[in-house]
Amino acid sequence: MPVRDAVVEDIEEICALIEEHAVYEDKHDLKLDRAEMSGHLFGPAPKAWVLIATPPGEPGTVAGFAFCSWNFSTWEAKPGIWLDDLFVRPAQRRHGLGGALLAELAARTDGRVEWDMQAGNEKGEAFYAQLGAEPVPGWIRYRWRP
Repeated sequence: MPVRDAVVEDIEEICALIEEHAVYEDKHDLKLDRAEMSGHLFGPAPKAWVLIATPPGEPGTVAGFAFCSWNFSTWEAKPGIWLDDLFVRPAQRRHGLGGALLAELAARTDGRVEWDMQAGNEKGEAFYAQLGAEPVPGWIRYRWRP
């Protein structure tokens, strides 16, 4: 199976994927604290969870991931999934792994699966449109930091 739940032993690969994604997006200074991330994902009160994708015929290779948390829609009165990060290493693309990760997320909820994407990401727009995803019109994302 090309998609599986991450386990604590995956923390190095998870952090490496996040850092590689940052470099891919031209942010070269991101370095994560592995112990802190491990606590957030696998500690006594996990705040998020990760799916790992492996390429066909290479079960020990980590090719990509989906970094997620649960959300809840008051108007739909059901939980959904917030996809914070989706990344497949460039050398492992074109195996359907991004689609497999998203299909697994959709299978885990009958609510919404939502995410943000940077404006101008034409490849991402085409990929998501091919899967049937649509941008949410009329909504602007805000962020408030302490």
